[in-house]
Amino acid sequence: MSLVSKYVKVNYESYEDFLKNYRVRIPTNFNFAFDVIDKLANISPLKKAMIWCNDRDEKKFFTFNDIKIESNRTANFLKYLNIQKGDAVMLILKRRYEYWFFTIALHKLGAIVIPTTHLLTPRELKYRIKIANIKSIIAINDDRILDIINSVRKEPLPITMKHFILVNGYSNNWINYTKEIKKFSETFERPTGEEETIISDKFLLYFTSGTSGNPKMVCHDFSYPLGHIVTALFWQRLNYKSVHLTVADTGWAKASWGKLYGQWLCGACIFVYDYDRFNAKNLIKKIEKYKITSFCAPPTVYRYIIKENLSEYNLSKLQYAETAGETLNREVFYKFKKITGLEIKEAFGQTESVVIAANFPWLKVKPGSVGKPSPGWKVDIVDKYNNSCETGAYGRLIIRTSINKPIGLFTGYYKNKRLTTDVWQNGIYDTGDIAYKDEDGYIWLMGRSDDIIKSSGYKISPFEIENTLMEHPCVLECAITGIPDKERGLLIKASIVLNKDYKASVKLMKNIQEHVKKNISSYKYPRIIEFVNKLPKTISGKIKRIDIRISNEYKKNKKGKK
Repeated sequence: MSLVSKYVKVNYESYEDFLKNYRVRIPTNFNFAFDVIDKLANISPLKKAMIWCNDRDEKKFFTFNDIKIESNRTANFLKYLNIQKGDAVMLILKRRYEYWFFTIALHKLGAIVIPTTHLLTPRELKYRIKIANIKSIIAINDDRILDIINSVRKEPLPITMKHFILVNGYSNNWINYTKEIKKFSETFERPTGEEETIISDKFLLYFTSGTSGNPKMVCHDFSYPLGHIVTALFWQRLNYKSVHLTVADTGWAKASWGKLYGQWLCGACIFVYDYDRFNAKNLIKKIEKYKITSFCAPPTVYRYIIKENLSEYNLSKLQYAETAGETLNREVFYKFKKITGLEIKEAFGQTESVVIAANFPWLKVKPGSVGKPSPGWKVDIVDKYNNSCETGAYGRLIIRTSINKPIGLFTGYYKNKRLTTDVWQNGIYDTGDIAYKDEDGYIWLMGRSDDIIKSSGYKISPFEIENTLMEHPCVLECAITGIPDKERGLLIKASIVLNKDYKASVKLMKNIQEHVKKNISSYKYPRIIEFVNKLPKTISGKIKRIDIRISNEYKKNKKGKK
């Protein structure tokens, strides 16, 4: 059973029809927890909603009725602790299934959900508690997490900070959720009056880092889940029979994209693989064992998957493959297609948005392109004067919002009007990405504005060079950055992780350089190549080019001092 037809038309004859006629019906008091989860529980109580497993042979299955009951009990538990509408609650739960109980419960209460990575430092945690007026922290029983939070608890905290709740374990001075939850009722009535939520209420906050300064708080309202209908139904192609796996930790927005809202609106079953260390073989085994039908992961994960012998596994149930987060290398696309027969459908969006553009089902996939704009999103590529660029010309990727704000676009950076105005003013939201459109209207991302390299008067996209490098058999992963140079402005540097059958050498370096010169314009070849054991990445798998640039500067300064 799917509820999407209540909110949108689900069948379209073409992309043009989709773009022109897609509309979302948004009730003024829409609340995902009551209007989706509880309704699905009433209509199809035994329909499987989630499969959870880990590497310790533990597994659990939850129906939509289970999710309703557990979220009701959790809502009553939180209400007992005086968690109310508008209160900010931080979740540090990694991939534990209780994350979904708490998230749905907090939506029922109208509290603000703040999913948070478990990799915070004490300083980062303290900043978040203060700036967001956190009332409660709900954390998984993990030694590192407990050490960090307990160290912060020794310092003076804002008076708003009231509760520390522990999941799956016991620790002194923590509320034991696993024990206490048994005391609470399985029923929870939808709030009315002042406690009832409306569509414009604060729903979800994500901390997202820029290239400098403190993290920004991305704020979404209660309409946000409806924006993900496009994500799940028209990009991931889900339905009530689907079993969908998105590789993402719950501390990052990709979990909201692929492990919750759109998927459950479609009535699909989400698959949660709770692991501590990524292992491609283990992941593939889970896809086979649990008959995953739709799979979404960052390009990094696909790069490791295609290195395995996939012929050893039965992946016949897998019907769709998707990626987002950074540009997919063409070589990875073609190898995955050759092995599985599936085309990886790329999309583009941000923590601040839902899917802005994607390879929708009516479109022919162009490897390396993120496809065409989502309906309702007035996407444009513009110059410094905000005039539309000609076909093929690099420009800033912006969203025009003067006529309407797209469903799923954030409401602004919480408590920071200046930062909001920096990226969103005069009816234009600037994504911060550089891109171009081809003659067919497909969007090609060239990188963040900070990633574009200006060398000898040329603007060079790191992705174009990385795509070429990935076609060389020795390259497992790579990242292109710029090294400051007096003559050229920036020299192109390649940081390369080699496949296990290759060893670093001057001969190999020159061979790689000749490969690039042969396949793209010679001025784009990397004059500096550094062979590394691994590349710095976010927990969601994106390459952190900013860390490589900082490392470049450090090495240059250190060398200069000598």
